[in-house]
Amino acid sequence: MERRIGQLARETGCQVETIRYYERIGVLPPAARASNNYRVYDDSHCRRLLFIRRMRDLGFSLEEVRALLRMIDGGNYTCAEVQALGQQHLNAVRDKIADLRLVEDALADLLGRCTGAETPDCSMLEALFVTCEATASNGGSAEPSMPRAGG
Repeated sequence: MERRIGQLARETGCQVETIRYYERIGVLPPAARASNNYRVYDDSHCRRLLFIRRMRDLGFSLEEVRALLRMIDGGNYTCAEVQALGQQHLNAVRDKIADLRLVEDALADLLGRCTGAETPDCSMLEALFVTCEATASNGGSAEPSMPRAGG
């Protein structure tokens, strides 16, 4: 079935600009052009776009999507290779979750210090405003229980 970009966007839940972007960067093959120069997409575009969207929903980067699509397009891949890519991504997701748990614990600790009093004195703010000396003596971390964003 042929469809124009607006219909493809509705069917896949992607924005029109996202579809154009995916074409521009090469993860979605260029659409055919009708006599009026409108883009015309077929079922293979829809299927591929849904695949890309699902991978993005699972947190895969565009580079990871591109790598997997190259394998698929080339026809030279094994299930084991796909599994390895998936496992690598799952490991990264688990690492992020572990980091977020540390952030959660640190934030809960900070909030636990706060009395919620109606005065400007706040132990949470005091804990956040650490001195350079305290940070340097602790290996660059403001506090052992407070992870640094971005490593």
